[in-house]
Amino acid sequence: MRRNGTYIIEDANIVTPRETEWRASLKVEDGRIAEIKAGEIKSLHHKIDAQGQHLLPGFIDLHSDAIEKALEPRPNIFFPQNLVILEMDRLLAASGITTIFHSLSFAEGEIGVRSNRMAAEIISEIQRLAPDLHLRTLAHARFEITDTGALPYLERLLKARKIDLLSLMDHTPGQGQFRELTSFKNYFGTVYQKGEEELEKIIQQKYSAQKDLPVIVDHIVALCHFLGVPLASHDDDSPDKIEWLKKRSIAISEFPVNLEAAAAAKERQVAVCLGAPNILRGNSQGKNLSGREAIASGYGDILCSDYAPMTLVHSVFALYQLNLMPLQAAVNMVSLNPAKAVGLDEKTGSIEPGKEADLILVDLSKEVPSVVKTWVKGQEVYSLW
Repeated sequence: MRRNGTYIIEDANIVTPRETEWRASLKVEDGRIAEIKAGEIKSLHHKIDAQGQHLLPGFIDLHSDAIEKALEPRPNIFFPQNLVILEMDRLLAASGITTIFHSLSFAEGEIGVRSNRMAAEIISEIQRLAPDLHLRTLAHARFEITDTGALPYLERLLKARKIDLLSLMDHTPGQGQFRELTSFKNYFGTVYQKGEEELEKIIQQKYSAQKDLPVIVDHIVALCHFLGVPLASHDDDSPDKIEWLKKRSIAISEFPVNLEAAAAAKERQVAVCLGAPNILRGNSQGKNLSGREAIASGYGDILCSDYAPMTLVHSVFALYQLNLMPLQAAVNMVSLNPAKAVGLDEKTGSIEPGKEADLILVDLSKEVPSVVKTWVKGQEVYSLW
């Protein structure tokens, strides 16, 4: 393992933002990419034989709420926060993720871990443990805008610089992800094991909060802009909603629910973030927009793991193998494009000289793509050989 030394990765198929450099070499110096060269780099420094495998930039996952399931694997059964954060660090490295935005929902009363107090505690714990983590570990606060009780928590965390990305969600039935009341009840009743009485209480609370939403949303958006925190929106369902985002300088549309919203986002230069599980499975679990259909239509900029970190590497190669896009374009969706969306692209997100050596080596000789090595800032943090 090397953090500050010089070494060379040779005989690798290096995927850059524009092309694949076949059987090439890459030199790392003091945690940064120093040189990329076709063939061999002559040097006496330590060499790593990539054995003809693919060298990709490390993945930047803007939206992963897998941590919530790890913290609460069954209703009201919780594992210690520090244990989960530290173990997730290792699991994510094995999935090729080098920058993770752990997504915590401020949505009181949905499931146990999705309480304002607990979400705030987890974000603070992530920051406390940051020196012991191998990955670049950041916090994505998901704000259910009908939950006015979340505001004091979000304001405090934002001002303390503990939130790195904030997304706006509205799961009120009748729009967005749940255009039908029955789809809302089916989802929350099945996934979160809510009874009819609990569901009615949640629905009525969401309806009653609607009148205050414009003031609440504009307040939190203005605070994020003032502090330089990137913003996203969740489950956008119409060109009008995209225009609403554009007017507020919200630059990311997560999981647009139909092709019309995705097309409007492209037209208005709002980055479209799609779920890797959707790409891998070929459809949306909520019967909304298929990620493959969006990409085939030219609408899609970013892939996130959503709830399944291991899907990122598989979705990238699925897009390539299905002839939906060139390999470098698919890789950009999990590296350079998300880096640009949140202002990290000068530091990381692509294999280019001068950038931090956030890299993964992927073996394509097995039945499915396999991450065999992961480096963060030049340090090897995961290896199968």
